[in-house]
Amino acid sequence: MAGIGQAAALYHRLLLVVGRAGAGKTRALESVGAQTGAPFVNLGLRLARSLHELAVGERPLRVQELIEALVGSEDKGDVVLLDNIEVLFDGGLRQDPLRLLQGVSRDRTVVVAWPGTLGGGQLRYAAPPHREYREYPAHGLLTVALEHGDEAP
Repeated sequence: MAGIGQAAALYHRLLLVVGRAGAGKTRALESVGAQTGAPFVNLGLRLARSLHELAVGERPLRVQELIEALVGSEDKGDVVLLDNIEVLFDGGLRQDPLRLLQGVSRDRTVVVAWPGTLGGGQLRYAAPPHREYREYPAHGLLTVALEHGDEAP
């Protein structure tokens, strides 16, 4: 996938594959995994299992540690592929999902299926007035947009 080599040279080795539901993000990551041997991690499923074992008040404090452990446990090279990240936007976890993913990507290239849109210089998750709506400046982010009309900065 275009961009993985670029990501390896960045401080935050993060590549966001951006698209709405059904745009082909999962297929794209699975294809990269099949071609490169990079591990494919269903973050939503694996993180939810780990969080379920914790007290509700402890969950926000341990999210980054749990994700770092999940990413670090994949010993198949320098790239890991993360899908189904929606759990990171849960208000009860009190996280900034993009900053969290950037933190996890300091030591390893992380390719993430970002469920949202990219346009007008903004990366978005959900849409107002959705309670989990997030918008970030896209400047400086390495992205691949999978939807017609989306732009890659």
